[in-house]
Amino acid sequence: MTHLWLRAEQRAHEERVGLTPEGAKALINAGFRLTVEESSVRAIQLQGYVDAGAEVAPENSWPTAPRDAIIFGLKELPEDGTPLPHRHIMFGHAYKGQFSGKALLERFKAGGGTLYDLEYLVDETGRRVAAFGYWAGFAGAAVTLKTWLAQKEGALCPPVGAYANKDALLDELRADLVTKPNAIVIGALGRVGTGASDLLEAMGVSVTKWDMAETANGGPFPEILEHDIFINCILARPGTPQFVPLSAKETQRKLTAIGDVACDPDSDYNPIPVYSEATTWEAPAVRVHDTPPLDVMAIDNLPSMLPLESSEDFSAQLLPSLLTLDVLTEGVWARAEKDFVTHVGAL
Repeated sequence: MTHLWLRAEQRAHEERVGLTPEGAKALINAGFRLTVEESSVRAIQLQGYVDAGAEVAPENSWPTAPRDAIIFGLKELPEDGTPLPHRHIMFGHAYKGQFSGKALLERFKAGGGTLYDLEYLVDETGRRVAAFGYWAGFAGAAVTLKTWLAQKEGALCPPVGAYANKDALLDELRADLVTKPNAIVIGALGRVGTGASDLLEAMGVSVTKWDMAETANGGPFPEILEHDIFINCILARPGTPQFVPLSAKETQRKLTAIGDVACDPDSDYNPIPVYSEATTWEAPAVRVHDTPPLDVMAIDNLPSMLPLESSEDFSAQLLPSLLTLDVLTEGVWARAEKDFVTHVGAL
């Protein structure tokens, strides 16, 4: 019997979960054994999992789980250097040269475990089977609006936190947004861009939507500087053009607030090189130029601001793949394990 162990998250500001009680019931009905850890922060209460038939374990007890259990979480494990003997499903952030990622792979190598990286769970066409992109865009546009509003009051965006649901976020924004800016979203046809555009339009903001066709000439793109707000939803990669070059700081422009939802400032291909470090929940925006002002929002875990909706959406996307965990030698799991073996072998 395949045993899935849903662990508690330990990263600050992380209330999301990759499996809902409805998904838990589907797995149990399919013959899986499911253990769910208690959690002091999870957006979805434990009782729903209990009612679905799951077993309960103490918070963060996964290191002592049976060796054949598959440990399922979303974000980073504690960086304590201990070997990892289990099979883990999580976002490892380990395959793009990250220093912490190399340390994680070394722990798997030492313990004999396996990483099934959620970012690399893909179907036969190479498309990811589950992603948080929509809610990253939705929340990212909201914080960028907050950044623009604070700027109009002569301040930087104040700290942000999680919301009970999207309606609570929308109501708060509506109360504050008297004057409406205009905005441009690049990557508007993707999941992230769709979420960003939906939030802005819900707030009555006029949105210019660009995607690959509009950026194919490689720039420059003076049109971006003619908007109050720019939301970037395109990941940095070789060939990605610069949307807001360093020279934009001194250029005459209307643009004063950037939301880099893709958030890849340390990449050699960063399309927004006016900033160099991700921002945080405590300090959501950084001012990169004073006159005229230019503020950048670049939080790297934006979906956590809407943990309920993002958890429900992600869980629904991932569940069909979780239901195939009893056959790890095929499909998405076999492809993910091949990626893991390749990267561990390169250590």
